Amino acid sequence: MDVVLDLQHNEESFIQACVRNEKWAQKKLYEDYYGAMMPLCMRYTNNREDALDVLHEGFIKVFRNISKYKPGTSLNSWIRRIMVNTSIDYYRKMSRRRTEDLDAVFDVSSSDPDALSEMSAQEIIDALQLLTPAYRTVFNLYVIEGYPHKEIAKILNITESTSRSNLVKARTKLKNILLAKSKIYGE
Repeated sequence: MDVVLDLQHNEESFIQACVRNEKWAQKKLYEDYYGAMMPLCMRYTNNREDALDVLHEGFIKVFRNISKYKPGTSLNSWIRRIMVNTSIDYYRKMSRRRTEDLDAVFDVSSSDPDALSEMSAQEIIDALQLLTPAYRTVFNLYVIEGYPHKEIAKILNITESTSRSNLVKARTKLKNILLAKSKIYGE
């Protein structure tokens, strides 16, 4: 059954339908945001099955808390924040923090051509999934979500220097993974 929102269904009435647990509204919300939220979840997990678990747990939280959403603000940003927090919860549950503090952290730079511009989004996600959970989570929070190291440290219950260290290690490993892939494909 396809559901189309007509002009009489504004955002507020749509959200109220979700609050009332109306299946058509929940289905529409899920279908509208699945495509944007699945890649986000995949960046934090090891595989598609784990990403689906995180995604579904995130949508459960969305539906439980939809009454807290304020119409007129960005629904996409509100759902994204829940998905990021659910991904962080997944990381906390699954990780055995084996990170080390480094006294000195250095930036990794390269004069190589931009390998990312030659790769598909799926290839980049696949490369991210090869990182350890600790490296992948810090990389996602810092590079993709834009969190500062101080906030990452609080969220993950690590030191700021560990966050920086994990970011440097993640970038180094990701660079090596991407370079190895580009050599395999003869680029």
